Amino acid sequence: MRILLAASEAAPFAKTGGLADVAGALPGALAALGHEACLFMPYYRQVAAAGVPVRMAARLHVPLGAGRAEAAILRGAMPGSGAPVYFVARDEFYNRPGLYNAGGQDYIDNCERFAFFCRAVCEAVRELELAPDVIHCHDWQTALVPAYLRFLYRDAPRLAGAASVFTIHNLAYQGQFPPWKMPATGLDVSHFNWKEYEFYGNLNLMKGALIHADVLNTVSKRYAREIQTPENGYGLNGVLAERHADLFGIVNGLDYSVWDPAGDGALAARYSPARPAGKARCKRAAQEELGLAVDPDRPLLVIVTRLTEQKGLDILGEALPGIMAMPVQFALLGDGEERYKWAFSELAGRFPGRMAVRFGLDERLAHRLTAAADIYLMPSRFEPCGLSQLIALRYGAVPVVRETGGLADTITDSVNGFTFFEYNGTALLVAVRRALAAMASPAFWRKLVRECMSEDWGWRRSAGEYARLYALARSRRGLPVPIAPEHAPAEEPASPARRKAVRKKSDRKPASRRRK
Repeated sequence: MRILLAASEAAPFAKTGGLADVAGALPGALAALGHEACLFMPYYRQVAAAGVPVRMAARLHVPLGAGRAEAAILRGAMPGSGAPVYFVARDEFYNRPGLYNAGGQDYIDNCERFAFFCRAVCEAVRELELAPDVIHCHDWQTALVPAYLRFLYRDAPRLAGAASVFTIHNLAYQGQFPPWKMPATGLDVSHFNWKEYEFYGNLNLMKGALIHADVLNTVSKRYAREIQTPENGYGLNGVLAERHADLFGIVNGLDYSVWDPAGDGALAARYSPARPAGKARCKRAAQEELGLAVDPDRPLLVIVTRLTEQKGLDILGEALPGIMAMPVQFALLGDGEERYKWAFSELAGRFPGRMAVRFGLDERLAHRLTAAADIYLMPSRFEPCGLSQLIALRYGAVPVVRETGGLADTITDSVNGFTFFEYNGTALLVAVRRALAAMASPAFWRKLVRECMSEDWGWRRSAGEYARLYALARSRRGLPVPIAPEHAPAEEPASPARRKAVRKKSDRKPASRRRK
């Protein structure tokens, strides 16, 4: 199949979160399965500053509201796979300090910026004669594309035969704007109604995609169920429940060309399940770098995260005094809300030589801290998929996670990590104590670390599931299907021990309900 992916960010060009990792890795993974895949994204200042090699592919006059605006389409290539990348360039919209905001404030013209991007993708398909079988859209920034295909380009050459897939990476971010922004979308104002784009008086771009895309998915099976509930549906649970037959969950893969301690140039030493000795050197180097006491026997707990409420930082703050009462070290790396920076800085001051915090986005330091960690914490309030726990597994940092979303789909208690269910500091503390008790048995811990590092969460399996989802989307649209349209089977667990555990998991209660 010919697949066009549209995303507002993609690694290594521009990144704020896990969406970029998915958009950067999936085109190459699809190409490895024999499909033709290309990616469209905006040409941000960050892309230009990085000196990404590009050439002019087309110049377009793109409809925007009642007028038109010029865009340049620049062609580059994805490092490694060589998959084509098309950048939509317009300095007025994308030559800015941040991708979506600056100084903590969203850009007031984000609706226009991404309506323009969505329309430019459609216009570029015609100009470049791409003829995709499927257009795969990611999150609210691309949410207008399914409606454009259905209403504005349904008879257009090279677009009339394209099905649409819309992926929800995080339902909390929906692209909501004042109602007077509706004309900027280019859709008739009659679409601003309670069944399509109207949402409690505002314009909601994601809601429109949930209505108009041929097939929907999100980034884990558990999250696909959770977002159909009032607790996690952010007001769209009713829409999603109505489309439950078209809603699927596919766990993200991990790009092992980027995240693999056996070949990671950011580390003080490289290591693997067969040759694990380098991990101890990584821990010592990180202790020295962070100003922690150099002690190979003292457990090092690490969290690398965005500093937002979603990531469970409130219950981590509750649990930390109890955690630090034990003979452990703790390190945090992240950026985000000032209240969390202040709180964790104050805590670090109470535990000199044992607790370190670093604020900012430092990709290489994230690699080093994960490699150094004995235990990796993810106490998320909700987590659509999560990549950090998959990275931790590969680096032999045993995850302690809350049973939610993709964390519940990928971490099995006492098999490849430790889990808890109740969202409070006490439950997190109990899970950490269980992990530390396991670490006190060196033979068991070595076996557990090997199990974690040996699991395979690479992109091949996930890309195969997406290929089947694309075929299903075409089938839903009544279009010819190049491959069998059945949806992918449940994911195969990654190791014999995990296969055995997952077969039993559906009959088990959450860990913190089993233990008092």
